[in-house]
Amino acid sequence: MSRLLAGFAAASMLLAGLEIFLVHALQPLENRLLDAYTRWHAAQLAPDPDVVLVVIDEKSLAAMQAEAGRFPWPREVYAELLRGLMPQKPRAVVFDIMFSEPDRFRPQSDQAFAEAALPYRGSLYFPMLLLEARDHASGARAAELAPLIGLARRPGADPHARIAVVPPLALPAELWRGGTIRFLEDRDDVGRRYALRSTVRGWDLASLPARVALDLGYGVPDAEDLRLAWRGRARGLPSVSFSDLYEDFGRAKRERPQNEFTGRIVVIGAAAAGLGDLRVTPLSGTQPGMEILATAIENLKNGRAMRAAPSWLRFGAALILIGLLYAAFARNVNASRTAAGLGGASAALLGASWFAAGKLLLLPPLGALAAAWLFYFAAAIAAYLKERRAREEAIAMFSRFVNPYVVRQLMERGGLEGGGRTREVTLLFSDIRGFTTLSETRPPQEVVAILNRYFTLQVDVIFRHGGSLDKFIGDAIMAFWGAPLDDPEHAKNAVACALDMADTLLDFKAELGELGATFDVGIGVHSGPAVVGLIGSEQRREYTSIGDTVNLASRIEGLTKEAARRILVSRETMDRCAGAFDFVSCGTFHAKGRAQAVELFEPRRKP
Repeated sequence: MSRLLAGFAAASMLLAGLEIFLVHALQPLENRLLDAYTRWHAAQLAPDPDVVLVVIDEKSLAAMQAEAGRFPWPREVYAELLRGLMPQKPRAVVFDIMFSEPDRFRPQSDQAFAEAALPYRGSLYFPMLLLEARDHASGARAAELAPLIGLARRPGADPHARIAVVPPLALPAELWRGGTIRFLEDRDDVGRRYALRSTVRGWDLASLPARVALDLGYGVPDAEDLRLAWRGRARGLPSVSFSDLYEDFGRAKRERPQNEFTGRIVVIGAAAAGLGDLRVTPLSGTQPGMEILATAIENLKNGRAMRAAPSWLRFGAALILIGLLYAAFARNVNASRTAAGLGGASAALLGASWFAAGKLLLLPPLGALAAAWLFYFAAAIAAYLKERRAREEAIAMFSRFVNPYVVRQLMERGGLEGGGRTREVTLLFSDIRGFTTLSETRPPQEVVAILNRYFTLQVDVIFRHGGSLDKFIGDAIMAFWGAPLDDPEHAKNAVACALDMADTLLDFKAELGELGATFDVGIGVHSGPAVVGLIGSEQRREYTSIGDTVNLASRIEGLTKEAARRILVSRETMDRCAGAFDFVSCGTFHAKGRAQAVELFEPRRKP
């Protein structure tokens, strides 16, 4: 079992390593669990009030219909917004709206937008579109684009590289300050990361939130992307409806605070469901893209980001759990207690993962837990099968000694006592008389058949009276009462058995016919203390009883011939029968090996 247990432990550790370092089959479940933790912790955090949204929502689409028509609106609408917004001196205004194509039908609208934006070009940011890798060969030279869109040249960058990027062409080049919008989805189609840069042949194009952060003096990690740390709930960031702001800026006397956006980062974008800029995030299946962009900017502003726990930490948790389980099974700790312990450890690990998520550390627990539970079930099944085999072996062995009912009781109680133990018992010895004569006159096969038939009948009687068969000694039977199960009436049951054995003998003699004329038995019964248990060598043990009580019972059986009685019991046995039978005194006899004479009695059933 120990070798099998070690094999299970090794296999579980191997599976844990494969899952954590290579396969990631549980990653979708891990993601769902961590998303739930992230969502809970985010709901407890107030959003950063310095990042505010100007939202093109359903209300704005309806309110602006008469003046601006259907979306997309003429760009002079944004010009009016900037004229009212920028005098409040926001720290930055970030558009989450593409202006990649000039308005061919209303060029004056683009011109109005540009004129309103140029005075504030140092605080305005616009998104750019980076095309697929296959398009870069036909793009513009990176060296020429660098001063216009903020390309950063890495050491060893290709000086002849071309990049296919679409800046906000509706605006003059002086306003091409910005970056790409790249919200990254994982394999389960849930977005959790935001790109910080895109690198083409050694040239870095910053993402829009990274460009804003760099210009405002916030630290930007030297990494490809940022795992977003969320605040609040989806659609719960500080926001103002676009139409409310637009209408207020058009009033002669404004009703909104004059410093509403002073020193704040303003993100302008669409959140209306019909405009299609909705994404799947840990917070929601329909979160507006502008909220994701604002979250990325807030994360860089405040130096916040989720980070993944190292794989070795998760693998270490798996090793600890499997090691503890191995120790429990090796020490034969009850499987239910072990399961309860593993359940507690699982809850603790899940709790630790939840707590870590609140500290922006992602600690996926399921790989370690799956390996631990796999080991537990394998080891528990092996232990169960081992125990069942042991029980079956015990039942098979012990059914030789006692009836099936007693065997079931023993198994329910937990089996036999391992070593010998002194108990109050009653011993019965029964020996066949005339067996030698029978053996000399009959073929061996017939003698064996007769003997087996007799033993079968008498063992049934012993079992019926709750006795335990100790052994057959040649043509003699040894049985006892009071073990392995406690029997306060062991003497009474043994005497009743002896009387029934005598009746069974008479029936058997009749069955034998002429052969039964010389077939008889002597039965001796004695009560007292004896050592009872599995006794023998390491190679072979038997459930038996030993001691002076056993020896005297055997001697009493031998005295039945001298006393000319079929059944004799000692005074100790008679006294324990409490008047259940009539006893006839047969006198005192000297038993071999004993100095004191033994008073013996013949039991009879009460009339």
